[in-house]
Amino acid sequence: MQSIQLPEPQTDGGRPLMQVLKDRKSSRGFSPEPLPLQILSDLLWAAFGVNRPESGMRTAPSAINWQEIDIYVALANGLYLFDADQHLLKPILAEDVRAYTGVQSFVAQAPLNLIFVADYARVNNVSESRRALTCAADAGFISQNVYLYCASQGLATVLRALIDRKSLAEKMGLRQDQDIIFAQTVGYPDK
Repeated sequence: MQSIQLPEPQTDGGRPLMQVLKDRKSSRGFSPEPLPLQILSDLLWAAFGVNRPESGMRTAPSAINWQEIDIYVALANGLYLFDADQHLLKPILAEDVRAYTGVQSFVAQAPLNLIFVADYARVNNVSESRRALTCAADAGFISQNVYLYCASQGLATVLRALIDRKSLAEKMGLRQDQDIIFAQTVGYPDK
């Protein structure tokens, strides 16, 4: 398994925000058709990409700029970690782990499952309850960017919390100070 250099995100054009908000919805019917690399690139940039290269700031807010949420990308050919600075996918596991990303049957066949993982090593000097709240909010901001991108592009998506976190964390090889917050399925709508 090798890293996948994503194409430069296409950041011009798109639909007006009010139309995208009108069309934003959760869907649970997905075609198994893979997403083109350009769409994956644009989606990940919209989710939590670097939109201000001079400072490394991202498309979604992050408390105290911790940028503690990592996006793992589960595809049919394996599991990757999105590197926003290099705009590439780093290989983690050469195995299809999509079925592990949730308890719903559609997750195994949908072409893409994003896994939002909080890295608590980047979160400093806060109580456990504040840390959990902050990480969930930051993952929510990223997820909403995914929702808006999907609505803009006619893709289906749904954010999910029903995950066997222990099994998935073991499969992913996560450390004790990493925590799965949510997963989000993306694909073309089922016809």
